Amino acid sequence: MEKDPNIRCHNCGMETNQKNRAWNDESTVKELTVRLNRIEGQVRGIKRMIEEGVYCDDVLNQIASAQSALNGVAKLLLQKHMQSCVKEQLASGDDQVIDEVLTTIFRMIR
Repeated sequence: MEKDPNIRCHNCGMETNQKNRAWNDESTVKELTVRLNRIEGQVRGIKRMIEEGVYCDDVLNQIASAQSALNGVAKLLLQKHMQSCVKEQLASGDDQVIDEVLTTIFRMIR
């Protein structure tokens, strides 16, 4: 579904393709950053394992671990998004946000 670039976000006044998040929780930002830094290290480790010829099953287990960690980041971010951004948009009468969230969730569970 294409968004009309002329529609403005009620939260920030910017065009909808430039929305800012509605929540401002520094502890969550820090937690997400820490998790992503750890995942970044995991991915570098996986690359190194492949370059060093580590047994395939061991590499696959590390990939599964990194994917699980990314899913954890996505769940936390989705929770924050639903509790603030989506809630605010629904309260302002923007029902299109439901389609946006459904599209995102369907993409995540693919």
